[in-house]
Amino acid sequence: MIRTRAGRLTISADFLVRDKGEPDEIAPRAQQHALEDLPVDVLIYLLGSRYCETDRLSNTVWSLFGQAPKGWPLVNAICDYVHDRIIFDYAHASPTKTAWDVHNERRGVCRDFAHLAVTLCRCMNIPARYCTGYLGDIGVPLDDAPMDFSAWFEAYLGGRWYTFDARHNKPRIGRILMARGRDATDVAIVTSFGPCTLASFKVITQEVTSAVSASP
Repeated sequence: MIRTRAGRLTISADFLVRDKGEPDEIAPRAQQHALEDLPVDVLIYLLGSRYCETDRLSNTVWSLFGQAPKGWPLVNAICDYVHDRIIFDYAHASPTKTAWDVHNERRGVCRDFAHLAVTLCRCMNIPARYCTGYLGDIGVPLDDAPMDFSAWFEAYLGGRWYTFDARHNKPRIGRILMARGRDATDVAIVTSFGPCTLASFKVITQEVTSAVSASP
């Protein structure tokens, strides 16, 4: 919590994270739990939330995936659907856009991909939670576009949480997780209590070689 007087406030951070260099885990045999077998603390990730309106999308989702194989193949099919349906476009970013909105507009940013995938999973009785963090260009071609924070999601299968990313739709290296929640409301970069205008922000992530990171 930061209490500040009226005026311009600048917040910055600089840190080094050690990573194993391994891509997101793939577990095609991970099974979907029966609802009665889910741990109590996981049940909240089956419910609708601010940006994930399960009630508005439930009928659509069941018509699309009701006959699909359960478990890992179902989450993969949902990621494919979201990845193919939504066009990534910063011009269509909005702090009020919900999963229902992005499904209809078919454009959005990484948080919209994550919100929609989370919602579809929950509709199919798969617990899913929103993740926010950093994702640099490691193991992929460099992108000249300005960097930003990233969003992906986790689904609960086979007794544990697995990482999925509907925007990139392939395993990535070097995710730096900052927070998890029901949706972006729980893990906002800033939650302000009073008038606040964002003037600018900049995100930079760079891969550092082991030789450099090991130096004193």
